[in-house]
Amino acid sequence: MVRTASTMLPLGTTAPDFTLDDCHGKSVSRDQARGPKGLLVIFMCNHCPYVKHVAPELPRLAEFATSQGVGVVGISSNDVEKYPDDSPEQMRAEAAQQGYEFPYLYDESQQVAIDYHAACTPDFFLFDDQLQLVYRGQLDDSRPKNGSTPDGSSLRAAIEAMVNGQAQPEPQRPSIGCNIKWKPGLEPTYFDPAGTA
Repeated sequence: MVRTASTMLPLGTTAPDFTLDDCHGKSVSRDQARGPKGLLVIFMCNHCPYVKHVAPELPRLAEFATSQGVGVVGISSNDVEKYPDDSPEQMRAEAAQQGYEFPYLYDESQQVAIDYHAACTPDFFLFDDQLQLVYRGQLDDSRPKNGSTPDGSSLRAAIEAMVNGQAQPEPQRPSIGCNIKWKPGLEPTYFDPAGTA
């Protein structure tokens, strides 16, 4: 495990398109996942302790986001040959256990993670109704073993500001998590373990 921070993709970036199968084998595209007010893309997985820490908050966050007209999608891009706990079968079991109502997609080629410059799990990207990036970074200030309970406060504030046409709260802080488990030869140039938090 490499403790890794978000790349902090430039604000205003257009959400890259994707079409991936969810953990039940159903195809879901970016435009199918988006809501009338925007789209929240979460790069996540099953085995990462950082994701396990925030997992109980993710269904509540997704319910809040969808109530505000924001679509939500989770994407797992890890190499499942080396990390079988992140396989689609295990994703399906995890979604049921955690109560994920949002599509949980499998990025087998890892191309979607590369397109989004995703670096860690969890990594959050919030796009507005024009699919322009308005927030990227942490869920909240909680981390495993820091004694705080996840409440999604940073991302909830970002969603509220976006749907109400307000300026985003500052500063936007990077998410911290496990590095995405890249397949041999696919580790992207933007991923810099030396620059991790």
